[in-house]
Amino acid sequence: MKTKGIVLVVLLAVCAALLSFINSSAPTDEIGLNATLPMADAKMKDVSGKDISLNDVKTTKGLLVIFSCNTCPYVKLSETRIKEYSDFCLSNGIGCILVNSNEAQRTEDDSFEEMKKYYQSQGLKCAYTVDEKSALANAFGAGRTPQCFLFNAKGLIYKGAIDDNVKDPSAVKEPYLKNALSALIKNETPARQETKSIGCTIKRLE
Repeated sequence: MKTKGIVLVVLLAVCAALLSFINSSAPTDEIGLNATLPMADAKMKDVSGKDISLNDVKTTKGLLVIFSCNTCPYVKLSETRIKEYSDFCLSNGIGCILVNSNEAQRTEDDSFEEMKKYYQSQGLKCAYTVDEKSALANAFGAGRTPQCFLFNAKGLIYKGAIDDNVKDPSAVKEPYLKNALSALIKNETPARQETKSIGCTIKRLE
């Protein structure tokens, strides 16, 4: 009986440890509007080889954070728009960073080396960083790619999708992110501040 009791205690301890790991790696609720930048000073490896933080990229006007990757079909469909809006940010004094949180695919197509190749193939100019252990995605409550978070100098003013038609840019009726960026430049609040992101789930470690 004593041996059975010890085995039971050990099994309970293992289960508790596993539950703790699962909870720590699972996405939390999305940050709310007006929230300040989560983990703003946490350093991440950029495709340039430098370690940078959100605060390093943010300007006095604000920051656009897009959770993205190399592999998601929805990201592939959005590539021209991601390029367009990231360039728009840089041309208008707004910080922009793409964040790859697919930690479960680091040995595959979302490795750092593949990120560098992808970055060059897309002609991107903004930062593109590795989110180790999906820590930043967890802090934001981000769950999909692509998923956008736009901050002004005070806090979050828009979160969600790039627009209302990820599959066909020519059929877009509401360019959510474009409208939010235009409002930011005018120091205004976007008319629509929250939309639903449609895309692949972020590949977290289990």
